[in-house]
Amino acid sequence: MSLPFVVSPEEQEFLGRTAELSIAGTLAGKTSLRVPVPSEALGNGILSEPLGSFVTLRRHNDLRGCIGSVIGREPLYQNVWRMAHAAAFEDPRFPPVTPGEWPDISLEISVLGPLSPCPDPAAIEIGRHGLLLARGPRSGLFLPQVPVEQGWDLTAYLENLCRKAGLPPRSWQADDAALYWYEAVVFPVIRAGE
Repeated sequence: MSLPFVVSPEEQEFLGRTAELSIAGTLAGKTSLRVPVPSEALGNGILSEPLGSFVTLRRHNDLRGCIGSVIGREPLYQNVWRMAHAAAFEDPRFPPVTPGEWPDISLEISVLGPLSPCPDPAAIEIGRHGLLLARGPRSGLFLPQVPVEQGWDLTAYLENLCRKAGLPPRSWQADDAALYWYEAVVFPVIRAGE
């Protein structure tokens, strides 16, 4: 399993500016902003592919919002625009980001590769594989960087995934559970003025 795409530094910069503009424009009250369209120089490559993405916001290293879509149903650049706005203003765990907080917010973008059934949980590599667990109406997802940030080993990763899905421990082993894995390109957004 490996990613079938790369995100070039220029594409990362474009996606970062797109995410930043989505949030900053809303904070400035600009309701008629349009999603920036990639220039011809960036071509019709990865930015036009229907890929899922997550945008993570942190304030002083504390989580401040994280929203994403596992499967892209629109071009990646449009998906990042929507996920950035949702992470800043629609994450139910946090109040909307305020203009006063904005200078202290850092952003990280995760571009997700395709989901596929995990053939063997022992093959999961911490820091490389993101996971999605589904059982009945419940599901939970972790980005590949989460177990690294939390210092989890494989067992803790799987058990915390069960908790996130609202399932009992070891639910990932149940016959009616579906465990999927994926990889992602993860990069920080270099904010204007940094």
